[in-house]
Amino acid sequence: MSAPRYLDQALFDDLAGAARSSTRRRHHHAFHQMSEPCHRLAVGLQPDTYIAPHRHLEADKSEGILVLRGRLGLLVFNDAGAVVERRILEAGGECVGVDLPPGTFHAFVVLDADTMMFECKAGPYRAPEGAERPDWAPHEGDPDAHRYLAWMRQQFES
Repeated sequence: MSAPRYLDQALFDDLAGAARSSTRRRHHHAFHQMSEPCHRLAVGLQPDTYIAPHRHLEADKSEGILVLRGRLGLLVFNDAGAVVERRILEAGGECVGVDLPPGTFHAFVVLDADTMMFECKAGPYRAPEGAERPDWAPHEGDPDAHRYLAWMRQQFES
């Protein structure tokens, strides 16, 4: 039997530092083994990370997100790429998380440095592919990703 593992400030500080030095500007800590049916992650995120719009089509791939520190902007898109919903998820705020049903195109914008989130969804991990990655948004690493990220960020500016 393993010992309890905690979501504490020491873990958050480690993740924030790792995210700051990561080329992707995010870093995760898995609480699960890849073979486990429920995947649980703490993720440190910096504002210049690009989390491309995507969806999970498998029926068991609901995705639960809780913000533990900082703020995330959630964008929900229709199949054509129009924003149909936007919401700020904020640790200690009015809305701290979301449970996204399978098939929902979504993306996150990191609004505060050193933001932390907890993610839970069914395993095994499989990177979005095909119809899970829309053709109306650049993929991570695409030269236009920084422009699309700037546009996504503008959705949360007053």
